[in-house]
Order: sequence, then C-alpha cells, then structure tokens
Amino acid sequence: MTHEEHHAAKTLGIGKAIAVLTSGGDAQGMNAAVRAVVRVGIFTGARVFFVHEGGTVIGSARCKDFREREGRLRAAHNLVKLGITNLCVIGGDGSLTGADTFRSEWSDLLSDLQKAGKITAEEATKSNYLNIVGLVGSIDNDFCGTDMTIGTDSALHRIIEIVDAITTTAQSHQRTFVLEVMGRHCGYLALVTSLSCGADWVFIPECPPDDDWEDHLCRRLSETRTRGSRLNIIIVAEGAIDRNGKPITSESIKDLVVKRLGYDTRVTVLGHVQRGGTPSAFDRILGSRMGVEAVMALLEATPDTPACVVSLSGNQAVRLPLMECVQVTKDVTKAMAERKFDEAMKLRGRSFMNNWEVYKLLAHIRPPVSKSGSHTVAVMNVGAPAAGMNAAVRSTVRIGLIQGNRVLVVHDGFEGLAKGQIEEAGWSYVGGWTGQGGSKLGTKRTLPRKSFEQISANITKFNIQGLIIVGGFEAYTGGLELMEGRKQYDELCIPFVVIPATVSNNVPGSDFSVGADTALNTICMTCDRIKQSAAGTKRRVFIIETMGGYCGYLATMAGLAAGADAAYIFEEPFTIRDLQVNVEHLVQKMKTTVKRGLVLRNEKCNENYSTDFIFNLYSEEGKGIFDSRKNVLGHMQQGGSPTPFDRNFATKMGAKAMNWMSGKIKESYRNGRIFANTPDSGCVLGMRKRALVFQPVTELKEQTDFEHRIPKEQWWLKLRPILKILAKYEIDLDTSEHAHLEHISRKRSGEAPA
Repeated sequence: MTHEEHHAAKTLGIGKAIAVLTSGGDAQGMNAAVRAVVRVGIFTGARVFFVHEGGTVIGSARCKDFREREGRLRAAHNLVKLGITNLCVIGGDGSLTGADTFRSEWSDLLSDLQKAGKITAEEATKSNYLNIVGLVGSIDNDFCGTDMTIGTDSALHRIIEIVDAITTTAQSHQRTFVLEVMGRHCGYLALVTSLSCGADWVFIPECPPDDDWEDHLCRRLSETRTRGSRLNIIIVAEGAIDRNGKPITSESIKDLVVKRLGYDTRVTVLGHVQRGGTPSAFDRILGSRMGVEAVMALLEATPDTPACVVSLSGNQAVRLPLMECVQVTKDVTKAMAERKFDEAMKLRGRSFMNNWEVYKLLAHIRPPVSKSGSHTVAVMNVGAPAAGMNAAVRSTVRIGLIQGNRVLVVHDGFEGLAKGQIEEAGWSYVGGWTGQGGSKLGTKRTLPRKSFEQISANITKFNIQGLIIVGGFEAYTGGLELMEGRKQYDELCIPFVVIPATVSNNVPGSDFSVGADTALNTICMTCDRIKQSAAGTKRRVFIIETMGGYCGYLATMAGLAAGADAAYIFEEPFTIRDLQVNVEHLVQKMKTTVKRGLVLRNEKCNENYSTDFIFNLYSEEGKGIFDSRKNVLGHMQQGGSPTPFDRNFATKMGAKAMNWMSGKIKESYRNGRIFANTPDSGCVLGMRKRALVFQPVTELKEQTDFEHRIPKEQWWLKLRPILKILAKYEIDLDTSEHAHLEHISRKRSGEAPA
C-alpha cells in the first residue's frame, strides 16, 4: 500500500459526521465499542456525536416517542441540524430494527420536515441519505449472524464465577443446585455454562426435553451419585419450556428432585448480576474491533449501501445485511412458538448445534461397559501448563469411552511415555476437571527424540494405537520428531493429533490456543487494579512485563483490552527513537485529565531494551512530570481457573480430536495392525479464521520460525494499528483489508463447526 493510500485513511471522514448510541439492555463491552467508534471516527477526520440513551435523536428501542412517527420526525430534525448522515447503533434486535425502519422512512421524513419549514431545501439535499451500521450488544447472544454478541462472554464470566463458588459448597454438603440464568428466548448462556462446568442437565428453550424428562433427569442424577460424585448441577435458562410450551421453572425442578430423590436441593437465580462487573478481555477486544469496523463501514458506504451489522465469524469481522439478520432472529422465535424445535436449532447455526451435540454426548450418554473391538488411545500434556488443559483431557477421555474405546492417560508428557507412567482412565477419573487450572496429568517440556526406543517399547506394551497431545510449541515440535522417528521405528506409525494449549498462543496452524484467553484476562485484571492504584496519586506510568516468549500476542491483545499507551513486541522491531516518541506521548497525556499511563512489554521483545532499561528510561525522562513503576507478572499468567472461553474451546477441541482419531485409526488398519505413515496421520487441530481444521505437522514446517518459536504469519498483528489509534497516536492506517458485505446464508454455511 502506498503512503498516499495510508494517508487517505486519515482524511476518509473529513466533512462527515457520525453519531453513536447505545440502546436497549446494557451489556459489558459497549463502552469499549463506543470508545473505538469515537476515537477512530476522530482519527479519520469525522465529527463524532454521542446520543444519550433515551435521548431525542433516536433514543432506545424502549423509547415510546420513537415508536410514533412524530417522534421519528423530531429525531430526523435533530440529525439534519447537526449534519449527521451516519449512525452507529449498539443494541439488540429491537434497537437495530427500529434504526432500519428509521432509515427506510428517511426520505419521507425529510420531505415532511421541509414542507413544515423546519429544514431548508439545502439542508435536505445535504442530508438526503442516512447510513446505519449496527453492533449487537446483548448478553443473551440471541442475534443470528454473529458467533458472539458484545457482552455475552462477560456474562459467562459472572455465571462461571458463581458456579465455581457454588460447586465448593455443594461438594461439602452433597447438595444438588439448580441455577437459573438469563435467556428468555435463547439458551446460549445456559448451554455454554453447562459445557463449561460439566453440568448434569441443562434446560434451554430451543430444545425442550422429551415428555418423560422427569424420569430421565432423576435417573441421571442418581447415576452420577452412584459413580461417586458428591454434587449435582442443573442449569436452567429462564425461558425453558417443555414440548407443550409449558414453562419449566427452577422451583419446579427443585420440587421434583426433593420429592423423587430426597436430595438436599437449593435454587439460585442469578438475575442481573450477569449484566454487571467489568467486561472480559474478549468483550473489550470484540467491542474495540467491531467499533473500528463500524466506522470504516459507515465512511465507505454510499447512499445505496444497505444497513449492515458488523459481526464476528471465527476471528474475522464480517458485515451482514441488518434486516437479513433480524429476520432470521425472528424466524427462530417464530419456530419455537410453533414448536418447530428442530428448525429453531438449525436457524441458531452450526456453532450452537455443535455445542448442543457435544454437551449431550458428555452429559447424557452412558459409557459402554464392553470394550470388545475397541481401539486404545492415549492422551497426554506436553510443555508448560495452561488453563483449559484439563478440560481438553476430560473431553477426550469421555468421548473416547462413549465410542467404546480404551483410553489411557500419560503422566509427565513424553518423559512419562518413555518411563511407562501410563494408566487407564474411566468415566469418573476426569470428573470435575473442567474448571481446574494447570495440568492434572503433569506436563514437561521434554521432547521425544532421545527416548524413541523406550517410547516405542511402551507403545507396544500398552497397545497404544493413537496419541492425542495437548500442549504448546513443544507438543508441535514433538509431533514433528515423531514423524521423523517413523523412518526408524514402525511402532511410531500411529495417528496423532496436537491440540494447541499454551498461554503464548504461538503454535503454528491455529489462531487460538487453549489457555491464552485465561492469561489475557489475568493480565487485564492486573492492569485494571494497577491503574486504579494510580487514581489517587495521579501522574504515574506503569511498565508491565507479560509472558509469551518471542510471541507478542499477550502484550498486544492485553494492551488493546486494557487501553495501553504502548505494547512492545518482538514481531514489531522498535528503536530508541520509538521509545522517545512514546515518552513524549505520555508527557503530553499528563497534561490532560487522564493522568496515568500503561505500557506493556513482551518478555523477549528486545534483548537490550529490557524491562529494567525501559523503566529506567521512562523514570529519567519523566522526572518532574510523572513517576514510573514496573511489574513483572510472571507465572501468575499460567495459573488460575480457566475462563468460560477456554473451558468451552478445550472441550470442543478434545471432542473433535477424538472423533478424528477414531476415524483415522480405522483408516490406518492394515494386515491386522495399525500402520499410519501418511502426512495427514499426524496433525495439528487448529482454529483458522472461521473453521476448525486438521493440518499435517509436516506442512506447517514452512510456516514456522523455529528459532523464535512462532508462526511466520500471525493474524493479530493486523490489530496493532487499532491499539495505537485508540491510544491517540498519529499513525498511518492500512485500510486495504476490511470486511465486505456478505449474506447470512453464505456466512452460516461457512461458519466454524465449533
């Protein structure tokens, strides 16, 4: 891209005006979206206006005035007088529907205003069109066309915090807990919560239970207790119904359990606590990314461009026609009202259906007693610990057992495989693992090459026919060594798959790794507290060192989520001049009302510009203007309970890996034994843009920088300019790659099966 094209981004909005409003129910992450719209809008040269909720320009979907034509006339009058022809609406489907209605009437409204003498012909000509872009803010995730709405992930955080706390007391007293979560018309929160905590049962409006569900539920709870569990968790969406449309309430479930089983049962209705608290890292980043894309969509729009919604598909921002999304969302509600529940599930999309299918497998099916004719699959952790590893192992073990396989667990990685630290796992072996951090199996960075002989002997001894490796860069390089070892040892010719799990998010072949989201949230929480500590002292700059090796993912994304002034990473080389610019930027910032600064540094971003060096530089150059403090976060980034995202992601990755493994073992069965020596028999399972895909490790070699243990191309680097714009730096912005308008049917057919 030429310098002129870069510079054009900074003049894209000159002469244009954008208004941004939040409408409907509140959702965490809306503020991040508003901040992004305002700062990027100003960066492009546009004038940006706030519209307060319930105000006189458009108000909220709950504003009665706006439902009447007279109210919409007043709104149009205000927009015209301010010269606003671009509107960014952040809200639910009601808000976005109202905005689209407003747009469709725009010409008639202007005509009426001109006839009434309230606007001039010149004003009507200047404002002869209204462009609208919607961002969906809803904790229910009930809007079709996007994988996640702003606020959903934060709501899941609140729910899981409570579920984890309740689990502790439930185990102490051998209780059954019935938890009611929000979701009047959509069961997403209830479903993902159930996946994330390993609930015994879930009630969602899209898929009511069978008519004899009371018997099934009681049998399921008693079987769980028989297996040794000391608690039962039942999750209920507030809109749960039976097949006849009759509401299923948390109290009625409690009464059933007490009457039939006599269990000590308690009900917890979470209510509006799900809307509260600080937004998660995911929602902050989502709001920021969607806000930037919304501004670009508005400024690139023509009078003929249809109103669109900026949504998330995999890790990609996409633009979809607003009314297509609204119509599909209404179709879901209609299908449920008409009791066409299969149709409602399909309309929710493949991602929702996949969540449901995985949950049903893990929670509702009794594992087969007989393992005759089964395969033997081993699962292990390799590399540094990462939150979510245990959830992946649990899913792998239980899906394997459901398929009738014999599942072995290997302790301490490849070292344990060489020493024979292997045991068979049953259903209860992994009970309660979903919410536990670290690695229950134990994990080491040891690679297999030096122990091929012992590993081969144990593969034969334990009749291992497939290997699932959950881990980071060492798991990937260990996979490559296994492929090379096949030339010498036939025993190594068994299928294997790597599930990326590392806080560094540096495994080639996957945009996301299990554990990275938990680490991001740990960093964000720490940054929030550190910034808060400066609220009283003022004029203070914090330099925070993050993990990641040479990979700058954590520093960049945490910087974007926490509102950092700078984030130093290895992938984007910097000089002493860059450091000088950053110091000067903070000097100017201290003259504003925000008298604090936040700087993130990836641990291996530069050999010479260490954390101590940068701290000393900022301390010296800031003398008399601001104080500097440093904080090395260290291994706290690897600890803690996994976030809902990591639990859910790990669970689905484990299930998909085991399904692939079963098929690959059958495919590799030759002459009475397993013999797999093709490239596609050793893969990394990764999220690539919009889909989960299996990629041969040998094909990923060309995409790997082995010296620095990172992929040669990393998608998140394209988000770096957003961080700088939001920190109010004057930079060049590349607008050559952005989302194009798609249609919801096309998006749905290509969405990630996870």
